[in-house]
Amino acid sequence: MTNGLDRAGGIAALADATTWDLVIIGGGATGLGTALDAAARGYRTLLLEGHDFAKGTSSRATKLVHGGVRYLAQGNIPLVRHALHERGRLLANAPQVTRRQGFVVPCYRWWDMAFYGAGLFAYDLLAGRLGLGRSRLLSRAEVMRRLPTVKTEGLVGGIHYYDGQFDDSRLALTLAASAADHGATLLNYVRVTGLLKDDGRIAGVTARDMETGTDYRIQARAVVNAAGIFMDEIRHMDRPDLAEGLSLSQGIHLVLDPDFLSSDDAILIPKTDDGRVLFVLPWLGRTVIGTTDTPIETASLEPRALEAEIQFLLEHAAEYLTRVPTRSDVLSVFTGIRPLVKVKGASGTSAVPRDHVLMVSDSGLVTITGGKWTTYREMAEQTVDAAAKAGHLTPKPSPTKDLRLHGWTPRERIDSADPLAAYGADAPKVRAVLAEQKGWDAPMHPDLPYALGEAAYAARHLMARTVEDVLSRRTRALLLNATAAIAAAPAVAKVLAAELGKDAEWIDRQVAEFTELAGVYRV
Repeated sequence: MTNGLDRAGGIAALADATTWDLVIIGGGATGLGTALDAAARGYRTLLLEGHDFAKGTSSRATKLVHGGVRYLAQGNIPLVRHALHERGRLLANAPQVTRRQGFVVPCYRWWDMAFYGAGLFAYDLLAGRLGLGRSRLLSRAEVMRRLPTVKTEGLVGGIHYYDGQFDDSRLALTLAASAADHGATLLNYVRVTGLLKDDGRIAGVTARDMETGTDYRIQARAVVNAAGIFMDEIRHMDRPDLAEGLSLSQGIHLVLDPDFLSSDDAILIPKTDDGRVLFVLPWLGRTVIGTTDTPIETASLEPRALEAEIQFLLEHAAEYLTRVPTRSDVLSVFTGIRPLVKVKGASGTSAVPRDHVLMVSDSGLVTITGGKWTTYREMAEQTVDAAAKAGHLTPKPSPTKDLRLHGWTPRERIDSADPLAAYGADAPKVRAVLAEQKGWDAPMHPDLPYALGEAAYAARHLMARTVEDVLSRRTRALLLNATAAIAAAPAVAKVLAAELGKDAEWIDRQVAEFTELAGVYRV
């Protein structure tokens, strides 16, 4: 066991000439899950992330741990079954950052009741013993009671079912801490710059500490490319002649006040008039509406929501909600890019399968891509199996199916009203930090549910290095209310500067950079 996430100790470990068993490139859901699986098996594991953990797609998901109702309609039964089983495991292994979420499918035609009802009953059957609760048909009156803000004209009834919900970046940090607990070394802001080879076989990586500019040559028996939307950059380090392997699609979400939904249940519209799925979700005291599916050409760390996407969500939300949202009601908009594996003959990204793909090159580079948050554990297990084979490591079974993640707390002991509940068993440590200085237990901003001292805790124990790290991923301030997050930035920067030993110039630069970044999250 280690003392948790420790960047200084990790940097020192890079100078060690000992060969690692696995080096993992990428600190998103898949990379972090792979690091945990490898370390839990006893392999000497290093993860390198060029930016921050979950900086990209892994912090901008739909916030659902789900089997994929839409994939059931497409007939992809194996994907749904695997995802539902992984959903059950994740809710059991990380109750502090996951929960059961009720959904209502409002139906405006009688045949929809039969069609979607049959599909959701099949959903329950595929989940088996790992199911979250039985689906049932609702009368018109029951739908109106559960969804007080849903439009009732033409409403005939609905279906109630359960899925899972989570805080994606909080789960990412939980995975990072869990991997560290099992002996892995994880580093953010260390970018892989090349691959080392010995007689044509992968032998390690070269990397640069982005904070100091120091370069490292790191020997490894196996290298895993889990770089998400940037996976082709790593593949081209291995073979520059390879064709692009991804079809990119972006999805956006709008964040509104809770009274647009006013319910503990979420709304699922399985098929809008253009064939997309629409969610209206309660999440962290807000209402989240999503998502779109727009093909794009270029990967970006900070993709921007397109005007057409914003209008699509506002217009379609207006079709189902009694209170019509407008641009001025949007507290934040966040955008994620899906790394979808190219398939010949697929017409548009909505037709591209969401299954993950595992590839091993002739040189032994292991690449894992595609998939979704729900199935991260299964993807990681398969990836480590492949890496162990490629690196001629002693085979060891994965222990992660029932492995409790860092901070695990029995679900019945979790107080959902506690603002520190997501820290799980670490909550007392956070409270101790909040009590250290006057004002640290006060909110970062009146419209945000986070205490100022959480920035200090994030710097000490969660490897936060920037204001963005704190306000976007250690907390979800930027996603909950972009304007409030901007207002909180100066105070957060001062706390971080004291923790990290930075000066006033650093504070000013951090506030300016975060303010510019936050503009992407405002409509």
